[in-house]
Amino acid sequence: MSEIFHRPTGDAGQNRYFIALGAAAADLWSNLPQELQHILFERAVVLGHKSERDESLREQLAKFLHDHHIRTHQA
Repeated sequence: MSEIFHRPTGDAGQNRYFIALGAAAADLWSNLPQELQHILFERAVVLGHKSERDESLREQLAKFLHDHHIRTHQA
């Protein structure tokens, strides 16, 4: 799947599907089982890395989830 994610096809429809699926997963994040959250998080980190310099993605994604979801929100 990572080859599909990184393929520079310019296919607007395909990009729209990836964005819609990602938004749906983010929207439902708090309702997902913790194990599935972990699997999706790790897969997003792998798919989102485009270079060695992109190591901050893990931290940025974790902060986004903590800031936007009750279950992961730090009080």
